[in-house]
Amino acid sequence: MSDFTIRTYTPAEAAMWNEFVASARNATFLFDRRYMDYHADRFADRSLIAMRRDKPVALLPADITDDGVLHSHRGLTYGGWVLPRRHFDAIDMLRLFDEMIQWCRAEGISAIDYKPLPAIYATAPSGEDLYALWRHGATCTECNISATIDITANPGMDTLQRRKMSKCALRGIEIREFSSNGDIRGFHRLLSSCLEERYGATPVHSAEELILLHERFADHIRFFGSALNGIIGAAICVYDTAKVRHCQYICSSPEGRKNDLLTPLTAHLISTILPGQRYMDFGTSNEHAGRVLNEGLYAYKASYGATGTVHTRYLLDI
Repeated sequence: MSDFTIRTYTPAEAAMWNEFVASARNATFLFDRRYMDYHADRFADRSLIAMRRDKPVALLPADITDDGVLHSHRGLTYGGWVLPRRHFDAIDMLRLFDEMIQWCRAEGISAIDYKPLPAIYATAPSGEDLYALWRHGATCTECNISATIDITANPGMDTLQRRKMSKCALRGIEIREFSSNGDIRGFHRLLSSCLEERYGATPVHSAEELILLHERFADHIRFFGSALNGIIGAAICVYDTAKVRHCQYICSSPEGRKNDLLTPLTAHLISTILPGQRYMDFGTSNEHAGRVLNEGLYAYKASYGATGTVHTRYLLDI
């Protein structure tokens, strides 16, 4: 017998939501409403709050589409039920999933598209939702692989990267962090040019969105560049969370690639990882729901000593 009740989040509960996220064992600042809501016009938010004895005990960042599918919020890289540090175990999660399924049926929701938080981001083991998904017969619809360095067991850069470091040491490369609006716009121009040239793609965020998010999360969203003769030729935007330094965007100019400017910049970010952080994550290198791996891109990331972290996605029919 479940003692959970589920209801839809309302904007008036933003402060409560953010307070819960800040104290959760499996949340990052991406679940803060100030991050989630910067693109609220693009998604029909249907985030859920699980209550027990009139107190919130779990949150689900979510949106809904016209086909009746409830999605782990599509504006976020990952999602899943956000859990408290204690007093919530696998038994609770099974009961919560039972209640969620009943609630979805009553609301006319046909399926749940669920993106669990990759394990490296949690401050304590939080795989209860994966177990509940399996118990309820969910299908894995996507599996991408990210390249991640475990700082506590880092084998170091490969021979090629070490050679590049030696060459860069003779050139007087300057590493700098920047945060002004003008510098962030300059970063976005470099990023846009790099993505268009190499992949025929555009950044997910506009320059103004990056500026806005940096203003809201200056301690978490940071920009670094490496310069030769005063000109930045490579830059990385990192998202710093409690356990992970994640490379959200990596870019370089043709001149920056010619002079290997990404190598000393990446080495700097690895060596200055924040206290408490264990992982340096370079992000995924996949297309088509993980069925295609960009082997060259992944090999480049692995050359710094990274190994694999999976990002999965599940579909649970109601």
